[in-house]
Amino acid sequence: MQRKADIKRKTKETEISVKLNLDGKGRAEVSTGIGFLDHMLELFAFHGLFDLDVQARGDLKVDIHHTNEDIGICLGQVFKKALGECVGIKRFGSAEVPMDQARAKVAIDISNRYAFRRLEASGRIEPKEKYSLDDANDLLDSFAKNMNINLHADVISGTDLHHVLEAVFKAFGIALDQATQIDPRRKEVPSTKGIL
Repeated sequence: MQRKADIKRKTKETEISVKLNLDGKGRAEVSTGIGFLDHMLELFAFHGLFDLDVQARGDLKVDIHHTNEDIGICLGQVFKKALGECVGIKRFGSAEVPMDQARAKVAIDISNRYAFRRLEASGRIEPKEKYSLDDANDLLDSFAKNMNINLHADVISGTDLHHVLEAVFKAFGIALDQATQIDPRRKEVPSTKGIL
């Protein structure tokens, strides 16, 4: 079964195309106009073993908000499309990843119910390279809404935003890979209700 999908979205503010192979090798071609986000999505794809192509143009002369949020929308939609009916998937995934002094944990339930637990830090984490913790929250929230999943992301430690978000996006990729994997023992949708 080929678990691939692509999606295009065009608004007055952004134009985005995304191609995904869930069962890839971790290859990423990402060009969003937001250098830091490109790096995070490359880490996400590499550690999740997803082949991911994201091409985006947006109104970056205004700010990064529309482009960042719309990329989250498209990513959530393309993952949902690639999964189809979710027959045989493991459904749950979690990962905890350290990055120098930072550590993050991400837990996922592909439940067809939206919930997002925002990244919060115990101390102040300064924005870096025109990207902030709020920007990451906007992207992850848009992803979770459009894939219709439970996504909990926790910053356990760290004050350097680059390292904190590297840990988050690596954990995100690993957890989503676990949740989307096929369990050969399961021949149905992973719910006692018989439907997600």
